[in-house]
Amino acid sequence: MLARALSITLLAVGCASPPPPAPPVPSSVPPTLPIVQTGAEVLRARASDVPVDRITTPAFQELVAKMIATMRAAPGVGLAAPQIGVPLRVIVLEDREELVKSLNAAERAERERVPFATRVFVNPVLRPIGDERVMFFEGCLSVKGYVGLVERAREVEVTGLDEHATPQTWRVRGWPARILQHEVDHVDGTLYIDRMQTRSFATAEHAKALYAGKPIAEVRRMLGL
Repeated sequence: MLARALSITLLAVGCASPPPPAPPVPSSVPPTLPIVQTGAEVLRARASDVPVDRITTPAFQELVAKMIATMRAAPGVGLAAPQIGVPLRVIVLEDREELVKSLNAAERAERERVPFATRVFVNPVLRPIGDERVMFFEGCLSVKGYVGLVERAREVEVTGLDEHATPQTWRVRGWPARILQHEVDHVDGTLYIDRMQTRSFATAEHAKALYAGKPIAEVRRMLGL
């Protein structure tokens, strides 16, 4: 996890320490589940589609609740079912104001990072919008302790079902678009390390020491990218 002053915000590891208390979850749901780490087979295979009639079952609803609780406790802004060892095409996302407030106005603007409420996508299908691409550091709860620069589409559209099996479409840009791309990659068996600029790969501690407070253009210059 990077310190509060660091301008590089980790995508899936959170952006402040200590994290704010997570909203309560039903008492029957464990507060967290183990997060699978890179090297596990489940992270490298395409996850299975979820049958529509399964989405409204108690078992599936419990899975979604567990995923949200695990994401918040990590803390993270997104989690895919394969990251808890479940090979299904399900992702959860959330970026709360508490996780964003450590960024100054310039950092928020550069990342186009805005809070958004919890979203659940089942069987997501992602489509990039336009040709514009942007590069920022990402981290991952399944590649604990490391970060790397990843280029992503600035704007995307995702379609799928919500946790009630209702069709939904979300067109978004900036940081929410980055989170979506990161999580949809997970259900396709792809990790950010497959897409990153390898020269930028670093421990979170080294990234903090070298790049804290610097705009991404300067970080790229320092790395020769």
